[in-house]
Amino acid sequence: MVQEQIIGRGIKDLRVIKAMQEVPRHLFIPEALLGQAYGDFALPIGEGQTITQPYLVAYMSEALGLKGEERVLEIGTGSGYQVAVLAHLAWRVYSVERIRSLLERARKVLDQIQCWNVITRLFDGTYGWKEEAPFEAILVTGGSPSIPSPLKEQLKVGGTMVIPVGSRSSQKLLKIRRTATGFLEEELRECNFVALVGEYGWEKQERIS
Repeated sequence: MVQEQIIGRGIKDLRVIKAMQEVPRHLFIPEALLGQAYGDFALPIGEGQTITQPYLVAYMSEALGLKGEERVLEIGTGSGYQVAVLAHLAWRVYSVERIRSLLERARKVLDQIQCWNVITRLFDGTYGWKEEAPFEAILVTGGSPSIPSPLKEQLKVGGTMVIPVGSRSSQKLLKIRRTATGFLEEELRECNFVALVGEYGWEKQERIS
């Protein structure tokens, strides 16, 4: 997987490559799909959610530019796979999930592989985690109609956010950099994530419309 899908597709950050080698992806996959655990595609994990394809996990992780001393906020724990990769790249990772069954399952696997630097919370992730802010990096694993304002507020000056923004069916992966005077936005690539549901995500948009 790492040689063909990660290195072979242009991921160069050696720390990201090492993390992808060390995190056992099959532990985060439903038992019925174990034979597909290392394929280069997303897989369903229940509750209408998916585990992101390996290449995109590596791509988003590399885009954050982590050095190992950061406090990172991840929105959408899901299977726990992405946060496990981040745990190898940052000092501490705070991960928020709105679906209890997914969070409990992810927490069990994270403990099993000793990701002790990951702190999880059952909550609406579009609010971020105000009590622990600011963060040097924020990674959002659900497609949002816009960038949730609480997440922008909780990003430290000099920090980076990676988030899919667009419609329910397709998004653009954006890299947001906070400066002393505002935010710089860079479009990275097209992508397709499950919807980011919450007060500042699709739930709010649907109520308005």
